[in-house]
Amino acid sequence: MAQKPKRTKSGSAWMHEHVTDPYVKKAQQDGYRSRAAYKLLEIDARDHLLRPGMTVVDLGAAPGSWCQVAVQKMKKQGRVLAIDLLPVAPMPGVESLEGDFTEPAALAWLEEKLQSGRVDLVLSDMAPNISGVILSDQARHYELCELALDFAVNWLKPDGAFLVKVFQGVGFEDFRAQMRQAFEQVVIRKPDSSRDRSTEVYLLGRRPLAAQETAVTSAQEEV
Repeated sequence: MAQKPKRTKSGSAWMHEHVTDPYVKKAQQDGYRSRAAYKLLEIDARDHLLRPGMTVVDLGAAPGSWCQVAVQKMKKQGRVLAIDLLPVAPMPGVESLEGDFTEPAALAWLEEKLQSGRVDLVLSDMAPNISGVILSDQARHYELCELALDFAVNWLKPDGAFLVKVFQGVGFEDFRAQMRQAFEQVVIRKPDSSRDRSTEVYLLGRRPLAAQETAVTSAQEEV
């Protein structure tokens, strides 16, 4: 007869924190798929990222709470393309792929869906599976951030925006420097719904410089 796995102290502490978390309870009451919805809601309330008619790409979307917020804020007038290794349960206004964003097939899917169209907002809440080796986990996380940044730089409209989850520590300043080279404005956001003990923050880049240069060149060629 198989023995029931023992519950660790850290696991018990996490479960207690989770079930007593006011944002978890609020998400259940409000019909959001996870407490992460409130992070995007807070940032959007301050920075006004979402509006009707937009094209939004959500990287690391599962279970889909950011997709829910995007559809809600766009008043169902727009489209959301979502990718995650885990499935995102269907919802109106969202097209999703269960796949690995680091693989060419995922990028090919996005390119096929966009058909050379440009994106208004790229959201990245991606994070690697945690190994427990801090330096290794941090390095793998920033590899994902750099891939998301590369996609945003290549696909955003001149007035587009990129919101990405990062963790303060090794690699943070280097990645923020990359963001500053890519966007006209870069700011840090720490929503109240982010747990206090977490080093998680969000970097928001607005108006990609490469897209603006392309737009100016195109306008000059048309004159």
